[in-house]
Amino acid sequence: MSSELLKQVMSTAAALFLLTSFAMLAQRHMKALLRWLAIQGGLLAVTSALVAFGAEFPELYVSAILALILKGILIPWVLWKIIIHLGVHREVEPLVNIFATLLIGAGLVLFSFYVSLPIAEQSVLLTSNIIAIGLACVLISMLIMITRSKAITMVVGYLAMENALFFMAVSATYGIPLVVEIGVAFDVLIAGLIFSLFFFQIRKTFDSLNLKDMEIKQ
Repeated sequence: MSSELLKQVMSTAAALFLLTSFAMLAQRHMKALLRWLAIQGGLLAVTSALVAFGAEFPELYVSAILALILKGILIPWVLWKIIIHLGVHREVEPLVNIFATLLIGAGLVLFSFYVSLPIAEQSVLLTSNIIAIGLACVLISMLIMITRSKAITMVVGYLAMENALFFMAVSATYGIPLVVEIGVAFDVLIAGLIFSLFFFQIRKTFDSLNLKDMEIKQ
């Protein structure tokens, strides 16, 4: 595969990764949100494999496998089981309506490209042109956390932000050391299990996962 073709393929993968962020931003149904999170994890694995092939870093193949197993399959599956058990199927009363949220997301993309332009111009890395997309996905994930009212949706936003940070690490530096990546991957898995325990305890205490129901009445 030529270098130019590889750049085009990776740019396509980056565009699809950004699309998954917008898809999660627009979702109201929890199951659809988790499907997009799983797709994003799969795209992260594909991007890691492409960088490993193009930059000749075999260690990134291990990162790609870990991303596929943990981020693309295991963590979405655990959250899927949680929402089925708790009976949470739909995001109720988003703090900001979907259309306005998508407009803010588009503005964050423009801001990310503006901020990353000097870096992309000076970088000689194969993936320098998609650093801005990684930053945009980080900001969109934070927006998901801010504009949703259910605790479980905020956790999905947190996991999407972690995916975006991993995406940026692969794009900007050809990945962080393998030992660190394995440690972070298992930290995310443990965090997901801890979050699940919190969900059950919150539901038991407040009989709801909506943040408004957890507010102290004056």
